[in-house]
Amino acid sequence: MSARDFLVELGTEELPPKALKTLGEAFLAGIEKGLKAAGLNYGHVRYYAAPRRLAVLIEQLEDQQADRTQNLDGPPVQAAFDKDGNPTQAALGFAKKCGVELSQIDQSGPKLKFSQSIPGQAAAGLLPAIVETSLNELPIPKRMRWGARKTEFVRPSQWLVMLFGDEVIDCEILAQQAGRVSRGHRFHANHEVRISAPANYAEDLRSAYVIADFAERRAQIIARVNELAAAEQGSAIVPPALLDEVSALVEWPVPLVCSFEERFLEVPQEALITTMQDNQKYFCLLDANGKLLPRFITVANVESKDPAQIISGNEKVVRPRLTDAEFFFKQDKKQKLESFNQRLANVVFQAQLGSVYDKAQRVSALAGFIAQRIGGDATRAARAGILCKCDLASEMVGEFPEMQGIAGYYYAKHDGEAEDVALALNEQYMPRGAGAELPSTLTGAAVALADKLDTLVGIFGIGMLPTGSKDPYALRRAALGVLRILIEKQLDLDLVEAVGFAIGQFGDKIKADGLAPQVQDFIFDRLRARYEDEGVDVAVYQAVRAVSPTSPLDFDQRVQAVQAFRALPQAAALAAANKRVSNLLSKAEGQVAASVEAHHFDNPSEFALNAAIQQAEHAVRPLAAARQYNLALSQLANLREPVDAFFEAVLVNAEDAAVRANRYALLAKLRGLFLGVADISVLG
Repeated sequence: MSARDFLVELGTEELPPKALKTLGEAFLAGIEKGLKAAGLNYGHVRYYAAPRRLAVLIEQLEDQQADRTQNLDGPPVQAAFDKDGNPTQAALGFAKKCGVELSQIDQSGPKLKFSQSIPGQAAAGLLPAIVETSLNELPIPKRMRWGARKTEFVRPSQWLVMLFGDEVIDCEILAQQAGRVSRGHRFHANHEVRISAPANYAEDLRSAYVIADFAERRAQIIARVNELAAAEQGSAIVPPALLDEVSALVEWPVPLVCSFEERFLEVPQEALITTMQDNQKYFCLLDANGKLLPRFITVANVESKDPAQIISGNEKVVRPRLTDAEFFFKQDKKQKLESFNQRLANVVFQAQLGSVYDKAQRVSALAGFIAQRIGGDATRAARAGILCKCDLASEMVGEFPEMQGIAGYYYAKHDGEAEDVALALNEQYMPRGAGAELPSTLTGAAVALADKLDTLVGIFGIGMLPTGSKDPYALRRAALGVLRILIEKQLDLDLVEAVGFAIGQFGDKIKADGLAPQVQDFIFDRLRARYEDEGVDVAVYQAVRAVSPTSPLDFDQRVQAVQAFRALPQAAALAAANKRVSNLLSKAEGQVAASVEAHHFDNPSEFALNAAIQQAEHAVRPLAAARQYNLALSQLANLREPVDAFFEAVLVNAEDAAVRANRYALLAKLRGLFLGVADISVLG
């Protein structure tokens, strides 16, 4: 079967830059979906996406569908005809569905059957509908109309190219008649461009100053930006999202180096970088020490004969924005950072939980409490806590919300606060997302933990629990942040104590009944997904959860030990034995004795198990107390043989009540040894 290349290009007004790459990928995916549904085979595929066009190239697309046979099963013959042999409605309905007379239906089998050969259709006749369906299914949140038409798309359409080999496919899509004429660069080549063949699409447009391939433009931009940055003895900050957006803004990228006055470097560089990236789409430059250089790179969409004019224009545009940042910074520094708390006393954190200043006071007390327990300085943690929300009332954060915490750091440094206090004002928001940076100081860790626990306790305390789809206070993220800080920074904090202290800070603003275990369960529940992501079996998590450790660090240490224990050859048998012991003890009548009386033993395996348990107790309890859980479980693995021998030789539920009770006491001691680490019966 013969095959030809297929090209479709839709020309439009400038497409939304942040969505361009997604639109291009979705356009290709939609066309591929349509071709597969139509049974049309094809070779290599690719999409093109530029500010004024979306295009897809399909190589070696089959000219025609293959012929196919359609088999349809109908009702059983018994249901198709009555006792007199007359056709029922079921039979007539099936014939109608097949579009034939009942006499043409195969009645020889247990069911009515109809087979027909369907000749394949020409690809050229199927492509318009496939393209139109793909365009209609693009992820466009809001479509627009233009002119007097009812046609809708993300932007007004301007032209349409549809070539199948050398043939123009005759159709109209989005109010555009298909042809083979595209258009060049809006300024360099503002004229029609004839596409000679689908395979020549990219080169035909390149001659008209359009690089249609999104990935090629992106690669050109980053290569040239890095080259220019190196020439300035610096390195460029190139966030992937910004690079994608800039690639979507230009058809013919020309990066140029611009500069700004050095006096602006007195402003926190984060504010300058934020405004240049977010508002102007510039790439900022850093020196070898990570300090901002008074340079930036803009990407022009024209190859100017006088690039100095473009450079000058960008420098004029950025100056007012940098001046604004400088003004806000100077205004804020006219007063002490702590004085901003006066404004926050009138800013509501949550209607039932008081103001932002109320929250800062709670965080201050809780941070001091936590710092004492993780080896930090309680005084400095409390100081950082009372300052932690101050910058929210500053002019800088009002203009640049991304500066919260960062602005606080600079203002605290200006006021002469201790370095770790200043750092904590930014570190309180860490980690800012999955895998993001953690606080570097104990003071920062204390404030970050206090802020998150205060929010969790407060919001749970007023009954605003997160649902499957809604979590407006980001409580899941707060819980994960608490766990990451404590586990990854190896900080030992008793969450029961910390949550209890946090609850006490709210007084009668919240309902405290049953709140502590609810918050603790919510936090520890987050660990399940964390361990699943790390490849830890859920049974290991459940085994540790069953013994209710109160410290996340302790919880993690137990999990790692149980995970290692599972790999031991004795693990399965001991898990099964523990499960058996657990079941037996659950059925024991009355209180199980705390001590074992050797004079009740009547079998050598009882003496052997008792001796092994005593030896294990002597070795394991100090190890478990020191949280050397790996070593503890390794020691307990030695109990496999005496445990197996005991169950083979001994009937636990002996007729003699005293013997039976003694055996229960022996098994309780065995189980208690394992429960010092985890409930490994869950692994069985």
